[in-house]
Amino acid sequence: MRMTGHKAMSQISFSDAEYAGKRKKTRREVFLAEMEAVVPWKALLGLIEPHYPTAGRGRRPYPLASMLRVHLMQNWFALSDPAMEEALYEIASLRA
Repeated sequence: MRMTGHKAMSQISFSDAEYAGKRKKTRREVFLAEMEAVVPWKALLGLIEPHYPTAGRGRRPYPLASMLRVHLMQNWFALSDPAMEEALYEIASLRA
């Protein structure tokens, strides 16, 4: 595979590889797994989707499912917009 200054798509970062090899789940990971199981994702997405912006007027919106998850994590962990952005960069369990 030829590399031209960019990572190959199949290459993962050291921190992601280290995170993937962990054995014990943190309280945050357990909580997020529980929320994944109990939140009615499809129903919520169905309610929000008619009101969510579509592409064509300005910048392309982020995927609705991603934005819903980010919004809920902000509320669950009491994070501001800048703090949530930083947490997504720094905390692998939130990125997952």
